[in-house]
Amino acid sequence: MNKPLRSVACLLTALLTLNSTTGFSTPIAPTKPGAKRTADPAVVKLPAGFSATIVAQELGSARHIAISKTGDIYVKLAGLKEGKGIYRLRDTNHDGVIDERVGFGDYPGTGILINNGYLYASSNNSIYRYKLNDSEEVIAPDQPEKLVSGLREKARDKSKSIAIDRQGNLYVNIASDNDRCREPGTGKGMMPCSLLDSAAGIWRFKADELNQSFASGTRYATGLKNVVGLDWNSQTNSLFVMQHGRGAFDDFYGNYYTPQQSAELPAETMYELHQGDDAGWPYLYYDHLQKKKMLAPEYGGDGKKTSTAKTIDPVAAFPAHLGPNGLLFYTGTAFPERYRNGAFIAFHAQSQALHKGYLVGFVPFKNGKPSGPWEIFADNFAGTDLEKPTGPVQHRPCGLAQGPDGSLYVTDDLNGTLFKISYQAPGHKASAARK
Repeated sequence: MNKPLRSVACLLTALLTLNSTTGFSTPIAPTKPGAKRTADPAVVKLPAGFSATIVAQELGSARHIAISKTGDIYVKLAGLKEGKGIYRLRDTNHDGVIDERVGFGDYPGTGILINNGYLYASSNNSIYRYKLNDSEEVIAPDQPEKLVSGLREKARDKSKSIAIDRQGNLYVNIASDNDRCREPGTGKGMMPCSLLDSAAGIWRFKADELNQSFASGTRYATGLKNVVGLDWNSQTNSLFVMQHGRGAFDDFYGNYYTPQQSAELPAETMYELHQGDDAGWPYLYYDHLQKKKMLAPEYGGDGKKTSTAKTIDPVAAFPAHLGPNGLLFYTGTAFPERYRNGAFIAFHAQSQALHKGYLVGFVPFKNGKPSGPWEIFADNFAGTDLEKPTGPVQHRPCGLAQGPDGSLYVTDDLNGTLFKISYQAPGHKASAARK
């Protein structure tokens, strides 16, 4: 077995041992009345004590979500459903199943969050906010305030994920629409990469100031090809992001990289960001097998040359092409202590080399830093054997949110299923059902 294949085999072994008209309201029937609502264990595999339930289905392209203190769920859609891009979901009879939805917002997008009395939501080129009442319900869904407009929007990787810090700063991902910043039709990299002026980074705006333009913002961090998953870590008071790695190496550089290596590389990476940070894209990539920052072939690399650029190091690295779309730091108390302040990551795609994907991973944290290797927390959303599939993929995890009871919610943007993951200590006697 050659060295790359041995590396993949060892990594696979490690992984496997770890375990919208305003006011429109209609009922949602995620399951038939009286039907079993617990997710099939063959679909969602979880550690001992955890269970998954399906609380809603057929939501459309459900991306990121925000949950109010009363349990209302706001879902942002990548495409419009019944003309709406946001849905408020509510369980009116407290049986664990969503039975009411209200659609509003006539724009598709990804980002959504609740902060300081407002619901914030993004389209693919703008950021909006909606005033909430004391129950964190939107007061005037047809009257959003526009905070930012004019963000770069191209044909691919156009979603704008968002986060807000304690000082009222709004952080927005603006992705590159060119995977490697190559000159069109060639394998030659643009030097310098002109996209970095308006894309491939995180921009900062004010969370309480209306009518800001792109020019009003500050480029907070650069060298990030595409960040769909990001979260403000309240323990470290800093922004963490998950970067999608670049694509193929072997199309123009087959003399340096085999197709197998293109399937293995580069790592998907987690960064902790501060003002002025540079993660290095497109000039370098992170090789998780060698644990080194490597010079990209478009800029003189050959798979062996390391980068000497002064760029930040990832705090964690993951197998290639898993597509990290959601990041959540868990602050609840419902899960066991080892999950406290750790990072959950929704992986939206799969590693062809490992035949693994469509899962939720977890990175334990201690004192604001990863304290152990990443592990698979919730697996097999695909619903089929990825090595020898017998049918199409069923679910693609995308967004994550923590419920007021400490449970974890996971969206699926393929078929619009919403999962709720709960914990009950083994041997713990179930409480009486709510009447």
